Amino acid sequence: MTSSPDLPPSLDARLPPEMAERAEAAGVAKAALDPLRMLALAVLAGAFIAFGAIFSTVVAAETATALPFGVARLLIGLSFSLGLILVVVGGAELFTGDVLMVMAWAGGKLGPRLGLGPEGGLARMLKAWLVVYLGNLIGAAGTALLTFLAGHELFGAGKTGLAALAIANAKSAEPFLQAVLLGVLCNVLVCMAVWSCFAARSAADKVLVIVLPIAAFVAAGFEHSVANMYYLPMALLIRDGAPDLFWQLVQKTPADFPALTGAAALKNLAAVTLGNMIGGGLLVAGMYWFIYLRSRRA
Repeated sequence: MTSSPDLPPSLDARLPPEMAERAEAAGVAKAALDPLRMLALAVLAGAFIAFGAIFSTVVAAETATALPFGVARLLIGLSFSLGLILVVVGGAELFTGDVLMVMAWAGGKLGPRLGLGPEGGLARMLKAWLVVYLGNLIGAAGTALLTFLAGHELFGAGKTGLAALAIANAKSAEPFLQAVLLGVLCNVLVCMAVWSCFAARSAADKVLVIVLPIAAFVAAGFEHSVANMYYLPMALLIRDGAPDLFWQLVQKTPADFPALTGAAALKNLAAVTLGNMIGGGLLVAGMYWFIYLRSRRA
């Protein structure tokens, strides 16, 4: 749809039918990306989400005791929204947002829907997801390592590191089904933020539509797989490698975080990833494809 040459470009937000077309086209473009370029963009996204997690961890330090619960959670959520803002405005590939590729797959735009060959739609989508997931893991866990090597856990007399341990210990203690369901709820909101960006006509518009959905999922305690690729490795690094000074400052020991183990972290990540795929792929992408694109021929 183009504007008349006699009229200025529209500043109105795009409407959902056009948003669906743009989301579908974005999925096709993602599937066509060179794997190395896709991996590099995914590493960036993992790092960007990690920066949001670092910001929120700093904000979380002692706010639970200093402020009412809801106010503290709101501030933590607002700070975490930095991550998706950097991904969308800066340009990067994020697994939880890329599950919206389901719209292009369902419409047959990636190739035969159930095709597992090189040109099959299902194979192309799963390959893109795998590359992006791996890149996100490298970016997020790598940022956790850099943050730990910088001694960030000692900031605030150890309060930043203590907050990181508390966050990851709580995640590790979640039963598998609960983590799946929290992942479903999280990625409904994340994908609604990304979906809403297809209505935007400027970077400022994108920032505005991102902030509240992301703040909402964090404040509510929902689970994001890529964020956990930072939170869990960072806490494990602190538990196993923090200097004695840190434990003296916080007056704790590793034994005070019994749920935080490597096995529990992997279980949480698997459960949350599954939930994120269901929430974004089925409840957002699937529903909008059904509403706006289903009647079109592939």
